[in-house]
Amino acid sequence: MSKTIAVIDYGMGNLRSVSKALEHVADAAHRVLVTDDPDIILSADRVVFPGQGAARDCMNAISEHHLNQAILSAARSKPFLGICMGLQVLMTFSEENQGTRLMGLFPGDVKRFPESRDADGMRLKIPQMGWNQVKQISTHPLWDGIEDDSRFYFVHSYYVDPEDRELVVGSTVYGIPFTSVIARENLFATQFHPEKSADDGLQLLRNFIHWEP
Repeated sequence: MSKTIAVIDYGMGNLRSVSKALEHVADAAHRVLVTDDPDIILSADRVVFPGQGAARDCMNAISEHHLNQAILSAARSKPFLGICMGLQVLMTFSEENQGTRLMGLFPGDVKRFPESRDADGMRLKIPQMGWNQVKQISTHPLWDGIEDDSRFYFVHSYYVDPEDRELVVGSTVYGIPFTSVIARENLFATQFHPEKSADDGLQLLRNFIHWEP
């Protein structure tokens, strides 16, 4: 019997890219299923929570699809991978949209990048859009086969600032150092898009599929 990887569909993620990347690295024992059905999410063996867009729109879409409790339950109980907004909405509060309450799984805020300049004095564009290095703060099974300071693809104007610094397993610099990856027990969540990050992104997804926390 195949194991199910549920990709949560609440209308705000690049679902085709994520599902195709997972299918590319999955073996015959795994089935990738894009769904907004809470029962399927809760019964899946693994859950991927992608997302893009504004914080308030994402929270509204999650509520409209009646997914709040399914997401929180999955994030606490089974291998769970958050991507981009799928990381940010796990925090408590976002500065975006004049302030937005988030899911509150982890205490912490989502903050807008400050205006800053690179080493040559050029103003850094917001959003950050493109490739950047990720410093591996601590070892983790999802880093297996990925060198420290490898480059991943980012698109975002806001970054997470968790209160518990022990959550932080990846850090990146864009004008300021910021948390780009968090992990705890069965959960791993990235600000970057592994599905758009070439071989290292695919390796991370492959590691996730075989991760047994």
